[in-house]
Order: sequence, then C-alpha cells, then structure tokens
Amino acid sequence: MSPAPGPLLVVTTVGSAEQARALARAMVEQRLAACAQITAIESVYRWQGAVEHEPEWRVLFKTRADGYAALEAAIRARHPYELPAIHAIATQQAHAPYAEWVDESTRG
Repeated sequence: MSPAPGPLLVVTTVGSAEQARALARAMVEQRLAACAQITAIESVYRWQGAVEHEPEWRVLFKTRADGYAALEAAIRARHPYELPAIHAIATQQAHAPYAEWVDESTRG
C-alpha cells in the first residue's frame, strides 16, 4: 500500500500545562483535530522590545488540510495570548490507515 497524503500538523504554544490540556481537549471534542500532543518546551523570543526566556507548552494538532481555517479560528477564540503563534506544517505522506483515521476523526 502506498503512503497517503498526510494530515496537516497545526502548532501553537501556551503558557501552562493546564492551558495546553484545555485547548487540546476542546479541539478534539469539537472534532477540529483528531488528536493533540502536548510537550513542555523553553522559548526565547523578543516581545515588546525585550528578549524573553520562558517555559511554554507546545500543542501539536493533527487535522485535515481543509480543516485548518476552522481549527485556527477555534484556537484563536480560546487562546490566552495577545498574539498567538499558530502555524501549519503540511506532511507530504503518511501511513494510509493513520491518515484515514485523522480524516474520520475530524468529520461529524
């Protein structure tokens, strides 16, 4: 079986594990993402003229490419940051049964 086009990976960061869990759960419950993975990270960034170094939590969502706009809107509506980083990474190929699961899990 040849690999299928892969799911879209959508990434954001938040300031606490609780925020990450709430955001992940909401997106999966709304079927906007098939799953979400949460990882503790350190971020160094420039914000309002100062260089910041803070712990953050990365949330990686897996969805369909045509589901990006709805997922982004829902993330923005719940996101605690003034300027949230929300970006998508296209996967060129994926294990076909997994790609099908993502598709099925994000449809009503």
